[in-house]
Formats: sequence, C-alpha cells, structure tokens
Amino acid sequence: MQNSRDLMTATLAFGRMLRGAGLQVTVSELMDAVRALEVVDVMDRSDVYLGLRTVLVTRREELPAFDRCFDAFWTFRAAEGQGLEGLMGPTQSAGQQGEGDSASGSLETAGRKEAALALEGWEEEGADEGEPMEVPGTSPQEVLMERDFSSFPSDQLDEVARVTVLIAKRLARRVSRRRRPVRRGGVVDLRRSVRANMMKGEFVELRRRERRRRKVRLVLLCDVSGSMDLYSRFLLQFLYALQNVFGRVETFTFATRLTRVTEHLKGASYRRALRQLTEVRDWSGGTRIGDCLGEFNRGWGRLVNRQTIVLLLSDGWETGEPDDLATEMLTLKRKAGRVIWLNPLLGNPSYEPLTRGMAAALPLVDHFAAAHNLASLRDLAGHLTLR
Repeated sequence: MQNSRDLMTATLAFGRMLRGAGLQVTVSELMDAVRALEVVDVMDRSDVYLGLRTVLVTRREELPAFDRCFDAFWTFRAAEGQGLEGLMGPTQSAGQQGEGDSASGSLETAGRKEAALALEGWEEEGADEGEPMEVPGTSPQEVLMERDFSSFPSDQLDEVARVTVLIAKRLARRVSRRRRPVRRGGVVDLRRSVRANMMKGEFVELRRRERRRRKVRLVLLCDVSGSMDLYSRFLLQFLYALQNVFGRVETFTFATRLTRVTEHLKGASYRRALRQLTEVRDWSGGTRIGDCLGEFNRGWGRLVNRQTIVLLLSDGWETGEPDDLATEMLTLKRKAGRVIWLNPLLGNPSYEPLTRGMAAALPLVDHFAAAHNLASLRDLAGHLTLR
C-alpha cells in the first residue's frame, strides 16, 4: 500500500467482495477496518488477518466466507518491501503506475466500465411504480425504515425504492407555516372573523385562510466517491425521487469533479436514469469536496439565492485542503436560504465528525443529520423548510 488513501480504497473494495459473499458489512465497519490496518503491521499477514476479522466478522458461520475472500483479495510482498497489497482494489500497484498517458486512459476506461456494470446491477433491481401517497410510520414496516442501507439484501430493494418515492412526495407536500386569506376552503381565521363582525352583533361572515406555498428551489449535491459506494445507490434513488416530485430542482454529483445530472434524473424510468449516469466519469473515485464546491460556486452559483435549500450528501472524507472547503462552504452559505449536510456515517452512534473535511464544513452547515436509512430521510421533512 502506498498511502492511507490506497488503503481505504482497497478496504472498501474488499468490503464489496465480502458483501457479495453474503456478509452484511457496513461502511462504518469498513472505516473501522481502515483504522485497524493503520495500527497493525501490514508486513505481517497474521496481524492483518486478525485485525480485519475482528472488525468485519460478527458471526462464527461467516468465517469460511471471510477466509476465502481474504485469501483471494489480499497478497503480501514483504520480500520486496511493499507489504500488504489489495489485488482486487481499484488502484494500481506501484509497479504499474507512471506508465504514461495511455495507462491513465485505460484506467479511466476501466473505471467507467466498472461504474457501468454497477449501475446495470442496480437497474435490474428496478423500483415498482403506482405507489400510494402515505409514508409508513410506526408499523410492521418500521424495521425496514430503520435498517442501514449498507446491509439491505437484494430481495428488499424494490420495497426500499417504493418507500423512497413516498418519502420524497411527503417532503414535496411540506408547506410554510404562514397562511394567506382565501374566499373558500382553508380553515376559519378566528381573529379576522371577529374583527369583520365586531359591529354586527353576531357572526354573519367567516373569514378563512390557507397555508401559503413557498417557491423553494432545491440544489442537490451528492458524493459518489469510493468511500460512499455502499450508500450512493440509495441516496441517488432518493435524489431521483426528489427530482421528479419537486418543481424546482437541480442535481449534481461529485467526487474529484462536478457533474450536473439534472436531465439524467428526469423522467418516469429510474432504470433509464441509471444508464445515463454512466457518463459520470469519476464514479467511485477520490474525493475533493472543496474543489467541487468551488466549481459549483463559479459555474452554477446563479442557481442559489435566499429561496434555495442546498442539500449536500457526503461522508466528509476530503483529500483536498480543509481551508478551501471552508471557504467554498462560506460562499455557499451566504447565498443560500439553508444548507443541509446529510452524512451516512452519522447513523453509527460512535461516529464523530473528526475528519478534516467534516470538521471544516460543520460550522457552516444549518442542519447536520444522518442519511443511513429510510427513517433518517423521512425525518428530513421537519428541516426542509425556509425559516
């Protein structure tokens, strides 16, 4: 391993392999695995094995599958002084790097093919349509609502997609608390009715009012870097639902660069949207949040004003300069009516926002919340308003 970033990328790839073998590995556990590898001797196979097994295996019956994946994925080059290396990891080994532009081009092509295959897998699990309008609350479905996205089995993905659309519709129906006078409908406005009938001796005319709908714009910024792999599918499904039920929405993805995907997410078919998302070239790549926000502020800043809610979905793993991230967050906050940051890792009770990127951004966020399950997205309803 060349650095901690390579270590994290390979560990996330190992986690995908474990999930394919049936282990319910969450992102929080993989982050713990990265920390474990940072303190053990990566030149010692037994140390690495025990460190990863302690964090990633929770049941005895999972051991055979873990052992098979460990032997297939990791190799050790202690004799060459290279230590631990993830054979299946997205990054190249040291001997393969620096071979010129042709190698970089082939890597980018391979990365795009990998993203396309992943999205095609999602597409085959497409969502049902024609759902009712109510969102499940305390009911037998509460178990589904509380389950971490990273541990969902494939046979429940259709239900997740259906409930995600319901939640988006519930958010779209949120209106302001302020009311306006109306001639018909609405509710009785007692104060105005009393004033209108003070000189008449009795109530002969009732005044009514209804809630005033605000023309709120949503700007959605979703992190699709490698550290978000286990959550990106569900969060993009949520953004797709928001894109199609709100009137004014702009959606972007980012990892090492910013990509506008608003048009990709429009339309009745989420499967078609997934096919178009293969154009996102930095899918499952590194993370430069500050640079991407800077690109947004310079190129798309006109989309944001005091009637705009900016929804940023990211785990906060930043490889750029934290000061740059803080500067761009401040620019965004000064323009927007509200900035909300959703972090999937916040669903872990032991998580603390101590990474450089998260620590830099947090003081400039109006609301910081989890985005690890359906319940956390449902709870967003109370915050998706302009004060």
